[in-house]
Amino acid sequence: MAFNNPEVGSEPVSVVSQPYDATEFYIGLSLAVSSTVFIGSSFIIKKKALIRLNRTGAVRAGAGGFGYLKEWIWWAGLLSMGVGEAANFTAYAFAPASLVTPLGALSVLVAAILSSRFLNENLNLLGKMGCVLCVLGSTVIVIHSPKEEEVENLSELLTKLQDPGFITYVVAVVCVSVFIALCLGPRYGHRNVVVYIALCSAVGSLTVMGCKGLGLAFKETLSGEHNETNNWLTWFFLLTVVLCVTVQMNYLNKALDLFNTGIVTPVYYVLFTTLVIVASAILFREWQHLSWEDILGNMCGFLTVILAIILLNAFKDMDISMLDVKGLMRPKRDMMVPCRDSRGGFGASYGSPALTHNSI
Repeated sequence: MAFNNPEVGSEPVSVVSQPYDATEFYIGLSLAVSSTVFIGSSFIIKKKALIRLNRTGAVRAGAGGFGYLKEWIWWAGLLSMGVGEAANFTAYAFAPASLVTPLGALSVLVAAILSSRFLNENLNLLGKMGCVLCVLGSTVIVIHSPKEEEVENLSELLTKLQDPGFITYVVAVVCVSVFIALCLGPRYGHRNVVVYIALCSAVGSLTVMGCKGLGLAFKETLSGEHNETNNWLTWFFLLTVVLCVTVQMNYLNKALDLFNTGIVTPVYYVLFTTLVIVASAILFREWQHLSWEDILGNMCGFLTVILAIILLNAFKDMDISMLDVKGLMRPKRDMMVPCRDSRGGFGASYGSPALTHNSI
């Protein structure tokens, strides 16, 4: 992965984008990965606190109880969540959004592994395959991610915000969100998982754009280049993030209340990440300098992570292990078991010995 400094020649350079600084890129990558560890761990820590609370006989959180507020373990989980979200927010200031957002899938991997270790939850063969695919897909995304920094400060970002393409995208998101909230949601939201999640994902893509803007303001202020706390654009991004997160969490909670988490998680990841990539491609033009090989690599990595999320969530309750695979690899003659025919005699049959024995 090469990060070369732009060469300055006698002729003017027509390309305004600059390669990401190697140090800053790896800082953003490290923050994105570490955030998934903290966020994934927070779910397990809070779950341990709720289990401990239930053993005392206190009113459960699902029944409206707030006893978990007295558990220091729950507060440790909340702190872990806060650290993870802060790291993820800061990562947008150093790395492209099309890299940071897909890596969020690693938090699902961390939660799956830790729940198997500390909560004694089953991680079947498909789940283990999903963990491996998640790591492989994330690695491919990192290798082929954009290396050109299209926006270096808020002044450049303000210019890009006025681009007709991005304005059209924002108007489309607002119109679709209002239509879903007022028309589609009340009629079909309780029957189709995509309805509310589509609204969350569309609004969430604007949240990420706001986080990217806040990250740039945060970066410029700390570096001492400019004090962006006095810039109206900084406060506009902050208001946008707060408003979008509020709407996003409201409808995501509705989806989680109506549908199984194993379905909501993969569908939300796919729609949310796809729209973030689209929004960042329109606003930041992060993909315009990528070769076809890198574009294909990003798509393959993203599809691999999608498959991993599906394996980790949709099939987690299935009882399947390596013993089942080994059974399929046996010769057919070893799988032949005696069974009673229609005349009362015995003959050979293929199938599971246990199942055929029960049918005799």
